[in-house]
Amino acid sequence: MERQTQTIRLLHLPVHDSQTLEASLVKRMRDLPAWLLRSITWDQGTEMARHNEITAALGIPIYFCDSRSPWQRGSNENANGLLRQYFPKGTDLAVHTPRHLLAVEDEINRRPRMILADRLQSISSRSC
Repeated sequence: MERQTQTIRLLHLPVHDSQTLEASLVKRMRDLPAWLLRSITWDQGTEMARHNEITAALGIPIYFCDSRSPWQRGSNENANGLLRQYFPKGTDLAVHTPRHLLAVEDEINRRPRMILADRLQSISSRSC
């Protein structure tokens, strides 16, 4: 999930390995404007073994969160919560077609979501 616009992009990974992730991620993110694609924050995982190649291809740094530190990637945790509405924990995403993943991505990106500024506005208007 992109932190400012809250945009989610899903990748279809028929094989769960670093080479497939690299190819899919670079292909899916390459069309983003530079102001939107400034860095990637990733959890610990062997699928990111090719992070140097991804950095070179996209021209952006990749940061890794500390293990067992979900607060370091709050936007990712929020996105995971949204995605659990469509794909319960433990779901094998490889069985879903790229077309289905794009449909879910589109639905999530188009639905209204409250973000921090909305919450602060809502709280301040109630206290008046």
